[in-house]
Amino acid sequence: MYERKILPFYMTYPLPMYYQEEDSIIRDLEYLQQMYPTEAKKYQKLITSILDKLDYEGSMIYDEFPDRWQLYKLSTDILDRIKREESEEGKESPPEKWEWVGDMIQILLFYEIYKRRHNSHRGILRF
Repeated sequence: MYERKILPFYMTYPLPMYYQEEDSIIRDLEYLQQMYPTEAKKYQKLITSILDKLDYEGSMIYDEFPDRWQLYKLSTDILDRIKREESEEGKESPPEKWEWVGDMIQILLFYEIYKRRHNSHRGILRF
């Protein structure tokens, strides 16, 4: 037989608690990003400025399953831009450096996309 059960008040509207958890996760991520090394902070600023241009309704960063190739292409474009800027400044870097810098840029890019996809200041989750 079906019995009618009364829900406690905190279970009647569970979504506001979900968004509070999401806000605390984003705050923690932003706090930890402030502790990045100097070079990583510089790359993070560049990635943020590039993603600001891609931050629009229907952008590929808000797809339910972003395309791996497009994200890889975006990270290599960012790496090429960093290489160009450093060569213009006259800094010579060994080729081994660019291997780990490329990996770091991909990680920073994915964190920034995660942060933008889960930004609840826009209302609802974006995917």
